[in-house]
Amino acid sequence: MFIADIRKDFYEVVANQRVVLLVAPDIDALCACKILQALFHCDQIQYTLVPVTGWQDLGTAFLEHKEQFRYFVLINCGANVDLLEMLQPDDDSIFFICDTHRPVDVVNVYNDTQIKLLIKQDDDLGVPSYDDIFRDEDEEGEDSGNESDEGSEPSGKRRRFDEGAVERRIERQRAKREWEARRREILFDYEQYEYHGTSAAMMFFELAWVLTKDTKDMLWWAIIGLTDQWVHDKITNMKYVTDIATMQRHVSRHNHRNEDEENSLSIDCMRISFEYDLRLTLYQHWSLYESICNSCYTSCSFKLWTLNGQKKLQEFLADMGLPLKQVRQKFNSMDMSIKENLRDVIEESSNKYGMKDIRIQTFGVHFGFKNRFLASDMVHATAALLESAEKDDSETDNFIKALDALSRSNIDRLHSGIELAKKKLIAIQQTVASCLCTNLILSQGPFLYCYLMEGTPDVKLFSKPMALTLLCKYLLKAFVLSTRNKRCKLLPLVMAAPKDVEKGTVIVVGIPPESETSDKKNFFGRAFEKAAESTSSRTLHDHFDTSIIELKTEDRSKFLDALITLLS
Repeated sequence: MFIADIRKDFYEVVANQRVVLLVAPDIDALCACKILQALFHCDQIQYTLVPVTGWQDLGTAFLEHKEQFRYFVLINCGANVDLLEMLQPDDDSIFFICDTHRPVDVVNVYNDTQIKLLIKQDDDLGVPSYDDIFRDEDEEGEDSGNESDEGSEPSGKRRRFDEGAVERRIERQRAKREWEARRREILFDYEQYEYHGTSAAMMFFELAWVLTKDTKDMLWWAIIGLTDQWVHDKITNMKYVTDIATMQRHVSRHNHRNEDEENSLSIDCMRISFEYDLRLTLYQHWSLYESICNSCYTSCSFKLWTLNGQKKLQEFLADMGLPLKQVRQKFNSMDMSIKENLRDVIEESSNKYGMKDIRIQTFGVHFGFKNRFLASDMVHATAALLESAEKDDSETDNFIKALDALSRSNIDRLHSGIELAKKKLIAIQQTVASCLCTNLILSQGPFLYCYLMEGTPDVKLFSKPMALTLLCKYLLKAFVLSTRNKRCKLLPLVMAAPKDVEKGTVIVVGIPPESETSDKKNFFGRAFEKAAESTSSRTLHDHFDTSIIELKTEDRSKFLDALITLLS
């Protein structure tokens, strides 16, 4: 059931208890977890933190902790399946679910005892009404009792009664069949598309605000959680702008509150500011040239995988009047005179080259005097640490490192994340270029399909879900801009990459068609399930995003054929 008062129905309930935090591997969940940890530290609430990478992990973690704990908080996992059916918990276990995945499973919505949803009601949830999906069993057996009672009556009377009873029963069965058909239809419409709601970090920041325990750190984490949804293309532009406005009000409030404090200029102070900044990834930690080359927006606009595109980029730099020497050196080392009005110069030239949206509403932070980061820098750095492909690190190690990088005491960890993020962006850019130049994207009828072969450079990097999804989105955008086929511009993309060569598995991701007005709703989750079912392909639907699955390599072609048939 949805919780109306997050303070009373959630925080005050767990305040004197021991709690398990089960956290999904995405940046928004990490930020939400940091905010909740900070609140728990304030009030000395004992908790155990368990990172869970998928449904199997979640089941195992629950089994390990269900004896000692009654209260479980699930962050960015658990809302889109029937959790009680999956975990089979005892009657006294209580689950608090703060999850951005939609649609929320109807059983979770209407369970009043064990499932508590920390989910904003004003997201357009469209949950079907209770009577349309659930029906009381006792309505069905009403007349079966009446017939046996009549046993002592004369037989003629009984026969007449029987005819009436049979008709009533037939009528009832017909009504039941109609109701069931309608229920299937309603549920199909409701569960057909997967999409995302308000960031979990923003939900917990609102809790901190209601408790009047919100700090600048918490505010910054909430901003990173929201920016993660934008960077990984989970929410619509409209939703992003609306939520940014909400965060901006909080930022003004905090900045206003700190104006009269003594320490506002101390060395380790933290200042958050609203920025109308460039859509150039990591440009303040890179050279301007490399950032333009490896940012999705500019690279796709110029079509940098073509010679013509490279020429266009040189013209663009000349138009801005920036010396190549300046553009190619680290941003920090550029002349101050150039840096001062750089954003305006870039915006002016971008408009001439058709890049109208080169600037985006976002936030920046200063730690002391030296370190300045944009919210998107934090997202890229943390994501790179979370999915680091270093040989000896386990997923839990990566999770802890990514969590560390979010606290401002660990600037070095954050810088190492930024270096990893640069490598990842270069790899994505090169892979996009090679896929387009070697025509690896095939039109399969109802969707486009691309398979990264084993042995492709950096293929190990793309065995991770976030990296592969980001590559998928870049690739589709680039393909739409470079293809001449009008029909292909409107198609979604399915992409597969080797997951584990020894086990012989591939990871498959499906994303919706590329368009500015897209509602970001993804239908591949249901389609993948149906295609796997109909061909009995050996698949693993373990990821919290249903549009990401693992598949046995040899089942790939029959799975694809089924998907084509299903979507045609």
